[in-house]
Amino acid sequence: MNLKPTLSHYWQSIQVSLFPFLREELGPLTTKMQQLVSILEIIRIEEYIPRRFWDIGRPPKDSLAIARAYVAKAVFNMPTTRALIDRLHYDSVLRRICGFEKKQDSPSESVFSRRFEEFAASELPQRVHAALIKRTYEEQLVGHLSRDATAIEAREKPVQKEKDKTEEPQVKQKRGRPKKGEQREEKKQERRIEKQLKMRSVKEMLDDLPKACDVGTKRNSQGHQESWIGYKLHLDVADGEIPISCILTSASTHDSQVAIPLARISHDRVINLYDLMDSAYDVWEIHEDSRKLGHVPIIDVNPRRDKTLAQEITGEEKCRRILNRTTAEQVRYNERSTVERVNARIKDDFGGRMVRVRKHNKVMCHLMFGVLALTADQLLRFVT
Repeated sequence: MNLKPTLSHYWQSIQVSLFPFLREELGPLTTKMQQLVSILEIIRIEEYIPRRFWDIGRPPKDSLAIARAYVAKAVFNMPTTRALIDRLHYDSVLRRICGFEKKQDSPSESVFSRRFEEFAASELPQRVHAALIKRTYEEQLVGHLSRDATAIEAREKPVQKEKDKTEEPQVKQKRGRPKKGEQREEKKQERRIEKQLKMRSVKEMLDDLPKACDVGTKRNSQGHQESWIGYKLHLDVADGEIPISCILTSASTHDSQVAIPLARISHDRVINLYDLMDSAYDVWEIHEDSRKLGHVPIIDVNPRRDKTLAQEITGEEKCRRILNRTTAEQVRYNERSTVERVNARIKDDFGGRMVRVRKHNKVMCHLMFGVLALTADQLLRFVT
């Protein structure tokens, strides 16, 4: 993958023209300010916000400047919108980079909140991110696409799951084996992955996924159970730690239930060769869907309480270590660490640990501003 020709003209214009102009107008720029200017220049978020016109009444505050300010909030990893507004009041350089000429032009917290609702409803950062990926990878080939999910903690009350009262009450079956000649009807409920294979569009798959805030549980790398209240962010990441597509679901949603719609979204944006996934995605439907899209799935085997299979896997790994042999699939599978590093950067550097909004669409909007900034920052590393 060679992204330098695609991004070089952006970086050249930023270095040669934009930075000298800003230094003359605003004074010296810190490293963080230069990073923000470069990210804003690459994503061009103002091109995706329609101009608003009015006839009577008070004119609305500029949505373009507020959108740029939310990108700045993600880049500077600010905890709250209040902290962003305070920074805009005393930092004239940041204020002018965002688009507010005077101190009094910076809007109040309520105006920021209303504009954020508009951005969440219109999925502004999602649209900008999708356009950036398609524009960058239009003539590029992605080697490996790594898939994983990460916990997102939220400050809201988890929704309790209610039983469907419209369903007929199930008759309790007798325990043990049926008697000779006795026939028992077993109604096997269709799994969500099986339903997804029959669905025609990605939208239909996304509508079927749970999105409410609830309690999630997973086993960490040390083998201990961890629980959290909030959501789960599912990511497809290309080589170079560049996020390609994202889906936000309830915290209790299993990773495998999101693999197929996530793969379809990524397939619409880039052309990749290998799909890398851990053992949570070891389901035959995911294998088959990956092959239908023209990819090679490399998925870690999940023994699923099969002791014999687990012993065979352990024995094979031991033999490889003794013989000092590594398969090509193992070498490619090691590239999956890119998605883990992206998960860490979203949380540590781009506001993923500071979710202060509530409801699915707002949480997704907050996270996508961070994902958008991270994507542009990673793309710039190819030319710097």
